[in-house]
Amino acid sequence: MTSKRLPDKTVERLSQYRRALLNYLSGGKQHIFSHEIANLLHITAVQVRRDIMLIGYTGSLRQGYDARELIDLIGKIIDTREGQKVAVVGIGNLGRAIMGYFAGKRTKLSIVAAFDSNPDKVDKIYAGVHCYSSDQMIDIIRKENISIAVISVPGDVAVKVAEELVLAGIKGILNFSPKALNVPEHVYLQEYDMITMLEKIAYFAKKN
Repeated sequence: MTSKRLPDKTVERLSQYRRALLNYLSGGKQHIFSHEIANLLHITAVQVRRDIMLIGYTGSLRQGYDARELIDLIGKIIDTREGQKVAVVGIGNLGRAIMGYFAGKRTKLSIVAAFDSNPDKVDKIYAGVHCYSSDQMIDIIRKENISIAVISVPGDVAVKVAEELVLAGIKGILNFSPKALNVPEHVYLQEYDMITMLEKIAYFAKKN
C-alpha cells in the first residue's frame, strides 16, 4: 500500500472504484478485470490499471482483481482507523438533502452535527443529526473533534462560515455555496459549482 500523497483525481476514482466494487460483490462475483471496472465507470481500462498500480495492488492475468481485497485496500488508503466526523452548515433544502443521502453510506465518515442560523431549525433532528445554532459552531466542532465540514449556505455568508470553520480546526471543506472560498494551505477545499457542471453538460448535450 502506498504511503505517498495521491493525486486528487486518483482519490476520486478510488472512491468510485470502491462503490462500484461493492455493488459488484453483491451480485455474487469475487473477481473482476480492469476493463470490467472501466465499463462500470465509463473510463478506460488503462486508467484503471494505472490507478491500481499506483496504490501497489496487482491482480492475476487469469482472474483479474480480487474485488474484496481491492475494496479493503482502498479503505485503508482513504479511511482512518477511528473514522472522521462531519458537520453540515446550512440546513436548507440542499443541506437536508445531503444529510439524508449520506446517512449510513460510509462507516468511517459520519455526520454528527448540523448548524443553522434560523431559530426554527435549531434543536431539531434532521436525518438523525442534531441541529445546533450557528453561534455554537466553533465550540461544538472543537468539543466533538469534527474534522470535515460541508457548507450549504447562501453565498453572502459562505466566507464568514469558512473563516469560522478554519478557526474551529476543520481540516477539510466541501463547499456547495455559489461563493468561491480561500482557505489556508492546511485545509483541503473541494468546491462543487452546480451551475458550471450543468453548463458543461449543456455544452456536450448541444454537440450531441
